[in-house]
Amino acid sequence: MIKVALVDDHALLRNGLANVIKSFGNYTVLFEADNGRECIDMLMAGHKPDIILLDVNMPEMNGFNTAKWLKENEPEIKVLVLTMMDDDMSIIQMMQLGAKGYILKDTKPEGLKNALHEIAERGFYFNETISDKMLSIVSNPNKDKKPKQEIQFSNQEIMFLKLCCTEKSYKEIGASMGVSARTAETMRVNMFEKLETQSRIGIVMYAIRNGIIQV
Repeated sequence: MIKVALVDDHALLRNGLANVIKSFGNYTVLFEADNGRECIDMLMAGHKPDIILLDVNMPEMNGFNTAKWLKENEPEIKVLVLTMMDDDMSIIQMMQLGAKGYILKDTKPEGLKNALHEIAERGFYFNETISDKMLSIVSNPNKDKKPKQEIQFSNQEIMFLKLCCTEKSYKEIGASMGVSARTAETMRVNMFEKLETQSRIGIVMYAIRNGIIQV
């Protein structure tokens, strides 16, 4: 069973979400929390979920501060943001703080189920709306404005791109490709330069938008 935690200050919404998630099968709600501080207390008590559904606007400790704490202290826990905030800066900040997905509270149950499945299986979830917004921040803001040329990739680079869209570390990617960790790191640097991006999210976004992987 995949263990999910719900962190939102609206008890009625949490209860409804818990029932919906339980109906999906293969998921269990490990705990609910009113805010980030309660969530951290539960984690410190030994309750470790696989995925946390995290709201942004909460009293005492908001979603941004909670995501930052999770990134620094519990990086293996995947964060799926569930909020009403659809502005670019909220999305950008949450992704930079390590969130693996971002969906809005008007998402239908099937959309939530898909998001949970993708994060559990692939390690991330970006729908079309979020992908479009993310493209504005994964590119290097200092790059020149020359016209884009089609980027050509070797078979090894295509494999590297696809593996970057998994949960594997760069060392694990190197092992999967039969190369050393140092070679994998060199490939990472070269790919960042080739795609004119500054983060792994940028690689994922490129792969999604160009059909290298399917979402």
